[in-house]
Amino acid sequence: MKPASLQVEIAGHALVLSSLRAAFDPALRCLFVADAHFGKDAVFRARGVPVPVGSTADNLMRLDILIAEFEPSTLVFLGDLLHAREAHADEMLNALHVWRARHAALRVVLVEGNHDRHAGALPATLNVDYVQEPWRTGPWALCHHPQNVDGAYALAGHLHPVYRIATRNDSVRVPCFRFGPRHGVLPAFGSFTGGAREDGRSSGERVFLVVHEKVIEVPR
Repeated sequence: MKPASLQVEIAGHALVLSSLRAAFDPALRCLFVADAHFGKDAVFRARGVPVPVGSTADNLMRLDILIAEFEPSTLVFLGDLLHAREAHADEMLNALHVWRARHAALRVVLVEGNHDRHAGALPATLNVDYVQEPWRTGPWALCHHPQNVDGAYALAGHLHPVYRIATRNDSVRVPCFRFGPRHGVLPAFGSFTGGAREDGRSSGERVFLVVHEKVIEVPR
């Protein structure tokens, strides 16, 4: 099934929000992904926590779907591509190399996040360009940590935003995109990630939920 998407206007510029928890700029042909945390399951297993395998394969499959749908010229990870040093396990790096070979013409950029610094650099053979935040392209200042940047609208990750939907008897937390007046935060892309922020909406903030493979704006 083709994932749903919703085109919105953020700070006067078109941005397509995908239910696969990524965003695409159609003018720049640039795909934005935050907090993939590749190798997190391997890190847990290496530290003695029995968790199931498969998150790396799922992450790469969803990236393949996004690339097939949007045909980006550039893929930008907004920090925390890797989870920790143990993510350099041979199995995970081999999977990344196979994936990279399928998309050899695609430029891949990593805005370095806090987990990336602890994990250490990826092999040069993966052909990933490392940049520091804020990294400007088009109207955007691309960051890992949410922040205001003069003269640009900042897109960031780090917070793993979720939104709590509640009825009288039950509630559920769902991933969401949050866009304030000067910066926005993408949901965590990684399959094996939790959610952190779940409060209501800040003044002037737009919130888009990822629910049942759709992207839905919370009414203002």
